[in-house]
Parts: sequence; C-alpha cells; structure tokens
Amino acid sequence: MNDSLQDRIATGLAIFVLFLVPVVGIGLFWMVHVLPEKIAEKRHHPQKDAIRILCLLSLVFGGMLWPFAWLWAYSKPVLHKLAYGTDKHDDYYREKDAEVQATTENEWLRHELGQLRLDLEALPERGEVSDSLRQVKRRIADLEQRHLLSHSSSDGLH
Repeated sequence: MNDSLQDRIATGLAIFVLFLVPVVGIGLFWMVHVLPEKIAEKRHHPQKDAIRILCLLSLVFGGMLWPFAWLWAYSKPVLHKLAYGTDKHDDYYREKDAEVQATTENEWLRHELGQLRLDLEALPERGEVSDSLRQVKRRIADLEQRHLLSHSSSDGLH
C-alpha cells in the first residue's frame, strides 16, 4: 500500500513537472525576450519598431540577437536626433498633443460654464426668477460638480 501511494505521488509529480515546467519556462523566456521592446516603448525610443523586430528575429536565432536589442533599447538615439531633430517616437508627440488639446477643451468648457453662471446670476436683477430657471441653475451646478470630480479623479490616475 505504501509503495502504491509513493508510485502515485511520483507519477503525479512527474506529470506536473513534465507539463508545467516547459510552460513556465517558455513564458519566462518570452517575458525576458520582449523586455527590450517594453523598455523602448516606455522610453519612447524613436526606433522602437525596429527593436521589436530585432526581438522577434532573436527568437528565430535562438536569442543571439537579444543582447543587441537590449543595448539598442537603452541607447540614446544620437544619430536619429541629428537626422530628424528629435529623440522620441512620433507616438510621444501625438500623446502630448492630445493632452494639450484636452486641456484647452477643458479650459473652454470651464469658461463657458462660468459665463453661463454669470448670466444666470444677472437674471434675478432683471426680474423675478422662475422655478424652471432655478432648476436650470441647479443642473448647471451639478454638471460643474461632476466635471470637477471627474477631472480630479482622472488627474490622480496620471
């Protein structure tokens, strides 16, 4: 009975090792192999696409090109800057432009809401304020509050 239990444990362990170790090994190999690509992406390297291709080629050639991809990902693109005048990938500038555009749209919206609020404040001086006007005023205040809350929570994520 004792031998049978040991045999079952040994068989289960062998099957576990035969199936799990290769899967984990391949996963770790892949994670390490795409590391230069991730580094280039994080640093906005202007040649990140070429680094990605070199990582894939390195898989084909048994990892022999991987050190070059690693060094390339950490290198400063001096020649690229001399040729093109920038040391960042085009995606970096597109992201910055989108951020600037969103900021200007938010400023415009804030200005328009402020102007509406001033117009609403001036209405009681001209005459009696109706209930529907008070409701509009409350809705604008709610929208302003939501707008401020949504941007304060999204600013905390960046």
